[in-house]
Amino acid sequence: MPLRTTAEYRASLQDARRVFFRGQRVDDVTTHPAMAEAVTHAAIDFQMAEQSEFRNLAVVGSGPDAYSRYFHLPTTADDLLKRSALIESATREGRTLVVLIKEIGTDALFGLHLATKAMDDAIGTSYLPRVQSFLDMCREKDLALAVAQTDVKGDRSRSPSDQSHPDYYVRIVERRPDGIVVSGAKVHTSVSVNCNELIVLPTRAMSERDADYAVAFAVTPDTPGVTLIASPHGTGPRDAFERPLSSGRKMFETLTVFENVFVPNERVFLAGEWQFAGPVAVDFVEFHRFTAISYKLPLVDLLVGSAFLLAQYNGLTRVSHIRDKLARLVAYAETLRALTHAAAAQCHVKAPGLAVPDPMLVNLAKLHFASGYHQAVSWAQDIAGGLLVTGPAAEDLESPETRGYIEKYFGAGQVTAEARLRAMNVLADLTASDFGGYQEVLAVHAEGSIEAEKLTALRNYNSKETMAYAMRMAGIGE
Repeated sequence: MPLRTTAEYRASLQDARRVFFRGQRVDDVTTHPAMAEAVTHAAIDFQMAEQSEFRNLAVVGSGPDAYSRYFHLPTTADDLLKRSALIESATREGRTLVVLIKEIGTDALFGLHLATKAMDDAIGTSYLPRVQSFLDMCREKDLALAVAQTDVKGDRSRSPSDQSHPDYYVRIVERRPDGIVVSGAKVHTSVSVNCNELIVLPTRAMSERDADYAVAFAVTPDTPGVTLIASPHGTGPRDAFERPLSSGRKMFETLTVFENVFVPNERVFLAGEWQFAGPVAVDFVEFHRFTAISYKLPLVDLLVGSAFLLAQYNGLTRVSHIRDKLARLVAYAETLRALTHAAAAQCHVKAPGLAVPDPMLVNLAKLHFASGYHQAVSWAQDIAGGLLVTGPAAEDLESPETRGYIEKYFGAGQVTAEARLRAMNVLADLTASDFGGYQEVLAVHAEGSIEAEKLTALRNYNSKETMAYAMRMAGIGE
């Protein structure tokens, strides 16, 4: 059956994968206190396929032919809009933390369809059939996927082959008749500790002397030579009252190490064709930034909704500067939504027949989100007030010795102290906690930098047409 239950997903993670957390080997990611939260969070993508309210969105087809929509190759704007809606819904179910366990991997596979088709046509390779077979296998087994793209890089002023250490970028160290052997390391690898397949992509364009670093492939996380060192950020006990979003939820990132890892030919999608390292990276980004702006929507909606709620609870809805901030928050959120939907509606169909979100609109949406997020957080925090970080604990509400004080002094009009504090804690978790800091760093760095988004928007803008219009208005000849 191409759809797995959450129990089947959990069972699939109990293998020999080599995972470390705070220096200790993790025997079972499904029972480890911190990583079990990540497994539970990732299971949302499997649960939604079983739930009647999400079934039509999460699943394509019916009966034995049904499969997860994430594996459906988009060929129309409607396919992209439904994919966006599914990502948005899953992120809402995840309390604003993206699930990503099927989203990012299928972004990579869609991008590889584009890049390998172009490569096969240009130089006679035969990578596209491998990508298609691998996607078919992932769809039929309903697998959880991760993507390792960002190399550790070392000295960023130097190319991969000029580094003081040859493994600062993942590279081919041996070529065999039946496959390749790779070494090196990737960083920021999301959901890798609880995936079934790890897809590895180049992070940048390469020169001919960097050909060994132009490599793309897939391995299972329990492949000999693969080691995952998990970041501890945002782990540890979190009270559900004080941290209503992040308690019980986690997504891990890892340093992903490859030490003489053998990859069979059928799992190799790029092996030294240096001219296509850049296109492979870019084609992945074209889909992944669309995923990103889709999963940012619930995050921004909650930020705006919390600001409205706390303005009301604080009795500030008629104050002019508060209304101004609320209006700006609305504009921020709705512009992001409009650009996201427009990017799907104005998609381009590229060989081999995939609908690709409009790259300029995708990058403008991501730029709008990333460059405006910190200001939006500031507006929401200003509306809320200092109780975001100075409010009492859940135990103070429960204690008979202190509850009376809390109820007396933290209520506001008809609003109870508990309701007001709960609303404060949602915004505090979103903007003034480990989770909030995590989201603010992601806004700047995840799915590509702000500068990369600017450059992509510039590259896709038709400046010749607008310059010609300006010249005509100025009376300047051709």
